[in-house]
Amino acid sequence: MDPDALAKAFVEHYYTTFDANRVGLSNLYQEGSMLTFEGQKIQGSQNIVAKLNSLPFQQCQHSITTVDCQPSGVNGGMLVFVSGNLQLAGEQHALRFSQMFHLMPTPQGSYYVLNDIFRLNYA
Repeated sequence: MDPDALAKAFVEHYYTTFDANRVGLSNLYQEGSMLTFEGQKIQGSQNIVAKLNSLPFQQCQHSITTVDCQPSGVNGGMLVFVSGNLQLAGEQHALRFSQMFHLMPTPQGSYYVLNDIFRLNYA
């Protein structure tokens, strides 16, 4: 599959799942995966999903502005950089965010998130 198409498909799946059912993201991470969320480092699938579920909002809607990707290393990994807006339920203004994923292939032919870095963009 074309890397750009793969990155866009991953991003669509990730944010659709995040907005509808964050627990469903657990199969995208493994125990060696790491999330840096606003500077806080969290390791392991269960801990990452627990962090995402503990965020102080239940409903949100991501709207993606850009998706950029690059191949990463000899093992078939991929870097995916996303920018967009995050609309929280009951809030008038959307928050701008950036997120970077380092995807690694699995033996089954899919990908998992090895590294995930999320930041809100304040301007």
